[in-house]
Amino acid sequence: MTKSKPATVHCWVYRSSRKDELYLYLRTKDGFEQLPEGLRKLLGTPELVMELDLHADRRLARAEVQKVMERLHTQGYYLQMPPAREPMSNLGDGKTGA
Repeated sequence: MTKSKPATVHCWVYRSSRKDELYLYLRTKDGFEQLPEGLRKLLGTPELVMELDLHADRRLARAEVQKVMERLHTQGYYLQMPPAREPMSNLGDGKTGA
């Protein structure tokens, strides 16, 4: 008998104190003990920013909700990395004026 995945996943979202725009979704509130040590160090002191119910129809700003739900189900957490930044050299030729 296989365990079915829930249609809704309740989770808590934390912001990293060390890295801008790094967010951690946890299946268990304050369940940091399940995280690898390196990840705990990267996060610093996490700050709770919201509590969510995830479901297939919910939209997330920078993550696919199905992927987040799957990771929460299989490993108990999902790490949302900061967006990739474009190098300043790609923003133009640096010349000003008309």
